[in-house]
Amino acid sequence: MFLIPTPLGEGDPKSVLTDPIFEIIQKLEVFVVEETRSARRFLSSAGLKGRIDTLTFYELNEHSSQADAEKYVAILDEGIDVGLLSEAGLPAVADPGASLVALAHKHGVEVIPFVGPSSLLLALMSSGLNGQSFAFNGYLPVKSDLRRSEIKRLERLSAQTGQTQICIETPYRNDSLFSDFLAVCAPGTQLCIAADITLPTQTIITKSISEWNKSKFEIGKRPCVFVFSAK
Repeated sequence: MFLIPTPLGEGDPKSVLTDPIFEIIQKLEVFVVEETRSARRFLSSAGLKGRIDTLTFYELNEHSSQADAEKYVAILDEGIDVGLLSEAGLPAVADPGASLVALAHKHGVEVIPFVGPSSLLLALMSSGLNGQSFAFNGYLPVKSDLRRSEIKRLERLSAQTGQTQICIETPYRNDSLFSDFLAVCAPGTQLCIAADITLPTQTIITKSISEWNKSKFEIGKRPCVFVFSAK
């Protein structure tokens, strides 16, 4: 099974992906994908435009069951090479594809990863915060009171351990989460906003909470990673 990264947004895939990825997808006929429409669009832009309708796609996403993953690993058991695609970025990282990778190992299927963009690591490396110890916390609670409590808990953990904390949010809730950070975090806590990473509209800024509170910044409905660290 080949773990194939995809770009983090629209644009030329060759600007963020390596040549071996384009070479391997030319040889594959079967893909397990998070979303078929975006997968077809990516593969078309990556050089398979004339072959898209000859390919086989299986979806594995938040709506899929363990039985679905078992069915897909059976294809691998037949000796068929399969490409695993996330909708954006690295497959199996903050992505439902991890369940299939785990099954592949249990079934003795060789797993081959390829280099590609990770919004989480790109945000961390460009934040200026501690890259020696960090944790990805996924999505925080939707309700503001619970979300604020979780932000405070992670801020305390960061202060105690020096560990950088990373989280993400659904784009339409970006500014709501941002407001909660500004409302509950200590003035000296460092917060990096990393939006539209690798895209022409990329925004990566690290400031203290007190500095952010003096600005009138809005993230908007863009893919965004929040990286923060308390001192």
